[in-house]
Amino acid sequence: MQSIEKLIQEIQAEAEREEFPIDLDVYQAAGKAPYKPILYAGNLKSEICFFGRDLGRDEVFAEQPLIGAAGKMVRNGFYESIYGQKTTDRDQVNKICCQRLLLTNTVPYKPPGNKAYAPEVKERFRPFIEKLLVSQWQGRYIITLGTEAFKWFSPYGAKGEILQFFQRDDKYCAKLSLNLNAFDEDSRQYQRKVTLLPLPHPSPLNQRYYKMFPQLLRSRLDELEF
Repeated sequence: MQSIEKLIQEIQAEAEREEFPIDLDVYQAAGKAPYKPILYAGNLKSEICFFGRDLGRDEVFAEQPLIGAAGKMVRNGFYESIYGQKTTDRDQVNKICCQRLLLTNTVPYKPPGNKAYAPEVKERFRPFIEKLLVSQWQGRYIITLGTEAFKWFSPYGAKGEILQFFQRDDKYCAKLSLNLNAFDEDSRQYQRKVTLLPLPHPSPLNQRYYKMFPQLLRSRLDELEF
């Protein structure tokens, strides 16, 4: 099994191989190398993974997924689920979350503006995200944030299973188990059984679910053993 450092090097090599949309202005403002992937934050031995769409401006500056406005809602909710109280100590919240969670995205780069990456970009980087989730991470539960993140898992279910599940009225309290696949450098296939627990994306633009998100997250975490 390759190391996480080697995986990150592979992603950077792929990003440098052929151009794709990337928000170069934000990377320049942050003083960050644009093709160095911001693959994950947290603990690869954790039980829970939060899986988002892609990076935002705050994530590039911090070099961590899910640390902007939406990420703070996730991190605050996780902290409160453990300690039963809120805190204004951001360093403590981030420390606990990085000890107990894996935080990652469908693509480890920031797209221009706030638009999702096109399917061909997601597919280009899919093999590397597969390796992260199957070969590097050791957990069982993946809490997806928003439609794009959940539908990324379509190839691993039966035909139409993900889309059919997402049409359910109870999709944000139901769960779905499936097998993820990844191939190593010698083309050997590895599998990991995971359970998806979808949630809406915690954005103020998501008016239907934004105010409901803290309780939906709390209910999800109450289901899990961690």
